Amino acid sequence: MADDVDVEWNGPEIIAIIEGAEPDGLLLAAEHLLTVSRTEVPIEEATLERSGVASVDESALTAAVSYDTEYAVRQHEEMTWRHDEGRKAKYLEDPMHNERDTMLELAAAPIQQALGG
Repeated sequence: MADDVDVEWNGPEIIAIIEGAEPDGLLLAAEHLLTVSRTEVPIEEATLERSGVASVDESALTAAVSYDTEYAVRQHEEMTWRHDEGRKAKYLEDPMHNERDTMLELAAAPIQQALGG
């Protein structure tokens, strides 16, 4: 004869906890990407580097890293331009790929913490 088991389902509460922590994780990941990309961004007067910003749209649950100068896109895409050592084109794209695992861990950390893990 099987023992009766009582199960209490807290799904809506768990979902609310997760949704509350998601923006924090996205911001951590975006800030990490910004930090790494700033070490690779072409630098002359550091205007491009200083223009970098990480942001999160909480309603869409999306994060962004952007550089706001009129030449940011061209600097990023122009593979033939020469830069100081360690600085290069693809200063945002390459770190996005190379730091993927770290960013996923950072994005998950606030959720895990909120769930008591």
